[in-house]
Amino acid sequence: MNYEKYLSVTPEIQEALKAGKPIVALESTILSHGMPYPENIEFAHKVEEIIRAEGAIPATMAIIGGKLKVGLNADELELMCKADNIAKASRRDVAVYLANGQTAATTVATTMMLADMAGIRVFATGGIGGVHRGAQETMDISADLQELAHTAVAVVSAGCKSILDIGLTLEYLETMGVPVLGYQTEDFPAFYCESSGFKVDYRCKDAEEVAKIMKTKWELGLAGGMIVANPIPHEYSMDHEVIDRVIDEAVTIAKEEGIHGKATTPFLLAKIKELTGGDSLASNLQLAYNNARVASKIAAAYAAK
Repeated sequence: MNYEKYLSVTPEIQEALKAGKPIVALESTILSHGMPYPENIEFAHKVEEIIRAEGAIPATMAIIGGKLKVGLNADELELMCKADNIAKASRRDVAVYLANGQTAATTVATTMMLADMAGIRVFATGGIGGVHRGAQETMDISADLQELAHTAVAVVSAGCKSILDIGLTLEYLETMGVPVLGYQTEDFPAFYCESSGFKVDYRCKDAEEVAKIMKTKWELGLAGGMIVANPIPHEYSMDHEVIDRVIDEAVTIAKEEGIHGKATTPFLLAKIKELTGGDSLASNLQLAYNNARVASKIAAAYAAK
């Protein structure tokens, strides 16, 4: 593999990798395409602070000037948060953006790619992508799911976004052989809600159990990653019926306006924020902070194995 010449890893993360310290990967799409400025820069610093408080090192990912960035400095974080002409890169886009020297935010799929290239095994995000509603006709299925099937990274998330077809997403993951672990829960969460009505594959009692499963899977040579489903804290969970009505309305508006492809998720999240009077953004922040805490504990337990 010749990808090393494209990788730009901060000295701190290089040292942490050599020393076997716990590291948590973070995406940048949530910064450039998921939140307004300056709330996103405050969020970015807060997530990194949470990870450091748990004894781990944050590694926010991005593509900047044709380089795969593993860890961002303050100026680079500001660049991604201001989001001027920042593209959104999934797996299919990476070679094009690197060859052309472009700058782009990393999705779940590309963050997993970069983490794997650097040797980082734990990634904290908000919610994974999945099978969109109506995918039987549109074939709109997130590249995140294929990445989970092939890339050895444990993804800590509050399940998948409620705008998706959660049942079909879980069926797809089962077909791809991706374990769905519940962190101290048997219920698969639905992003804004503690439970989706679906179950996880296995309940894990703590970070040590998750780390043991990670180590065992990869020592066996089994390809791919896993999902660690970590529910939004109870006090920030939204009412299932209310959020479902809001999502249905947002999906209808998206269809009427001809929104499709990778524009769908940012459009729907913005519309849901508008329809909930900002409550959905507050929940989004809290579940992301919670995922960062849990991912840091898992990274620490994995580093100790």
